[in-house]
Amino acid sequence: MQRAKRLSIDTTVLDELLTARHSKWNLTVVLHLRHDTKRFSELRREIAVISQKTLTSSLCSLERDGFLLRTSYATIPPRVEYALTDLGKEAFKAFEAFEKFAGAHWQRVVEARQSFDARASEPPFPYLQAGDSH
Repeated sequence: MQRAKRLSIDTTVLDELLTARHSKWNLTVVLHLRHDTKRFSELRREIAVISQKTLTSSLCSLERDGFLLRTSYATIPPRVEYALTDLGKEAFKAFEAFEKFAGAHWQRVVEARQSFDARASEPPFPYLQAGDSH
């Protein structure tokens, strides 16, 4: 039986991609652009919990990394649209897989957190009584 050859990746590259500024929002923005081009105001409305500053930073970061194409139209008022590039569409596949994972397993994560928090609130050595020196 032959083993599948693993692709070796420089951990610096992985760290750089995973720790990009506003990475939490980058995933959200890419997921919102999955089907079509959107204007800033549409994204802001759809992602209601994101601030204007954070959305702007996320869009700039995604454009800088080559995931988004920003198209500006010389109209009054000015119009700017954002769309996924081919690289962004490839990234979307990974983001969509994570979205599906989160949807399928979120309740298990919540239960694990509750279990952990319950254990963490218990004294570490319940057999020792207050005042014991052992």
